[in-house]
Amino acid sequence: MNNLTKSELEKRNKSKISKMNNDKTFQKLTKKWFNSSVKHEYSFHFTWLGVPIIQYPQDMIALQEIIWNIKPDLIIETGIAHGGSLIFSASMLEMLGKGKVLGIDIDIRKKNKRVIENHRLSKRIKMIEGSSIDKKIINKVHAFSKNSKKILVVLDSNHTHEHVLEEMKAYSSLIKKGSYIIVFDTVIEDMPEELFKGKAKRAWNKGNNPKTAVHEFLKTNKRFKIDKDLENKILITVGPDGFLKCIK
Repeated sequence: MNNLTKSELEKRNKSKISKMNNDKTFQKLTKKWFNSSVKHEYSFHFTWLGVPIIQYPQDMIALQEIIWNIKPDLIIETGIAHGGSLIFSASMLEMLGKGKVLGIDIDIRKKNKRVIENHRLSKRIKMIEGSSIDKKIINKVHAFSKNSKKILVVLDSNHTHEHVLEEMKAYSSLIKKGSYIIVFDTVIEDMPEELFKGKAKRAWNKGNNPKTAVHEFLKTNKRFKIDKDLENKILITVGPDGFLKCIK
């Protein structure tokens, strides 16, 4: 294995990934593991450079690969929470030696804002408070983006069909061929309803979530396609059908 060239290793991996995705027993185990992990709030267990990130490690690796490959000038993220995802993106851009992260959230908590602003990577981060589908906020984002040649968008805020669909409509025009819109929490559509029992009432559910929004969006926007190769590689993800690559 260590003697293989990069191209040889990639060819071998492609074959192994294909076999992995045809392994129905392994697929069932993966799905069962994911659903069990939700019960333990698995995604809440991790930090990035000291800040809670609330993501699955597999999705972080996938996002790392995308950022490293496309080398964006700007990463736009909707949904800030504790700020770990902003710090993650900023750390990748710091290694690339360029770029900004723009975070948007309807409610940026003061304590979380302080942590982000006091972080050593804050120089690469800007935050806007407000709804990501408010026309004034959309205009601010587009104005901030006007000098960026390569933009990546990550959607992880309100998870209702209507909200996510409006986000995709608002920001898809910023994406150029080769880059992505990444829509997280599409997995809501695939999870057993029993996992939602006992939870606080939420606006999203089966039939009304990011995945339904993605499929609706793709009916009329032919510039994007689902990157199944990436999804098939990581298997465990909160974003099935959510890695949308711009192809035109």
